Amino acid sequence: MTSHLQPSGQRRVFRRHQYLVHENEVPDAVFRIEGGWACRFCLLVDGRRQITALYLPGDLCEPQWALGYRPSQPVRALTTVRATPLNLRPRTVRPEEMERSLWASMAQTLERQANWLVSLGRKTASERVASLLCDVYDRMARFGQTHAQQCAMPLTQIDIADLTGLTPVHVNRTLKLLRAQGLIDLRSRWLRIADLTGLRTMALYGTEGDISCGSFSVKSRRKRLA
Repeated sequence: MTSHLQPSGQRRVFRRHQYLVHENEVPDAVFRIEGGWACRFCLLVDGRRQITALYLPGDLCEPQWALGYRPSQPVRALTTVRATPLNLRPRTVRPEEMERSLWASMAQTLERQANWLVSLGRKTASERVASLLCDVYDRMARFGQTHAQQCAMPLTQIDIADLTGLTPVHVNRTLKLLRAQGLIDLRSRWLRIADLTGLRTMALYGTEGDISCGSFSVKSRRKRLA
């Protein structure tokens, strides 16, 4: 996806809770996340937070910055993040190649957001949390960060609550339910999926990690856009 984007400088390291970019700040680069997790979020005036995007290893953060957009929401590291700043217009790359890579990344981001809108609007608490865990596992697997249906899971229960629109207490009960049903084991910032098929079923996912919408499945188009 990012093969046509070229590094523009040394890899940067962001400490946990450090901002990759502030709201309305002019970004100096698009970042490719090499390690660690970050999030985009909206903070309401009363202090409530909604995480609106999650960035994992292999993701671009955020491709629309290359089009001159200023971020309307800040991006902050959830863990220590290692990121490569990408040159937005390398001289060795034809503009159409750059645009194709950026559009592919933006299409994937929009599709992920559309899927998550379905989760927030129509799914139950168990289905939302299962969807989040499936999404994280699938994305980590694509970047070679899983082993034996296990992967890192540094999100706190507060983070999960702010992603799923639930309270931390409700998240705690939901995780206990998924564990009691033999679907997952989550401890020490590590996720083990004991029953991947069962977790996908709980999340209302299809066989390839799509959200099943009746007779229509929202499938990834990354192969066609790559």
